[in-house]
Amino acid sequence: MTRDDRGFTLIEVMIALMIFGMIAAAGVAILTFSVRAQTATGKRFDDVAALNRTTALLAGDLGQAIDRPARDEGGNVLPAFTGEGDGRMRFVRSGWANVDAAPRASVQKVAYAIEDGTLVRIAYPMIDGAAPLPAVALLDRIAGIAARYRYKGAWSDRWDDTQGAALPQAAEISLRRTDGRAYRLMLLVGTGYAGSLAPGPQPTPTATPNGG
Repeated sequence: MTRDDRGFTLIEVMIALMIFGMIAAAGVAILTFSVRAQTATGKRFDDVAALNRTTALLAGDLGQAIDRPARDEGGNVLPAFTGEGDGRMRFVRSGWANVDAAPRASVQKVAYAIEDGTLVRIAYPMIDGAAPLPAVALLDRIAGIAARYRYKGAWSDRWDDTQGAALPQAAEISLRRTDGRAYRLMLLVGTGYAGSLAPGPQPTPTATPNGG
C-alpha cells in the first residue's frame, strides 16, 4: 500500500486544522477591527455634523435677534435678550419661516440651555404667554459651557437689559466636551440691530477648537 492510498495522517490533519484556525482567527480580527473603525469614524462624522449644525443654528438665531420684549406664561415682561454665564439664553428672533402659511408671526422666541449634559434649543409657538415646545437636542457630551456678551468693546458674563442696550453686539460661547475637546464660538448678535453697529472690528461666526 502506498502513502497515497493511506491518505493523511492524524498529525497532518491537526496541522492543517491549526493553520485554518489561525487564518480564520486573523480574518475575524481584521473584520472586527474594520467594523470598530467604521463605527468610530461614523460617530466622529456625526459629531462633527452636530457641531456644524449647532454653530449654524446659533449663528442664525443670534444674528436675527431683535429688540422685542416678551412675556412669560405668567404675563411678566421679559427683556428682549437675557443671557447667563452658563450659556442659558433667551431672546426673540426674526425670519421664522412659515412654509405652511400658518396664522402666526414671522418672529419667534427661542432659548438655549444645558439639560443632562446636552445643549438644547427651546422654541415657543408664540412670543407672549405660551408654554415652550419640546426641547430639541443639538450637541451632547457637554462637560461645561461658559458664555459672555460684548457691548461697546466690553465683555460681561451676564446680559439682562441693564447694560445700556436691549441687545449685546456679540456673544462668545465656550464649550468643553467630555472627551477633553473644547470649542469657542464667536457670534454676532442682531446684525440688523442699530445698536450693534460700532466702530472697530467685529467678531465673525466661528467654531474654534481649543486643544484636543
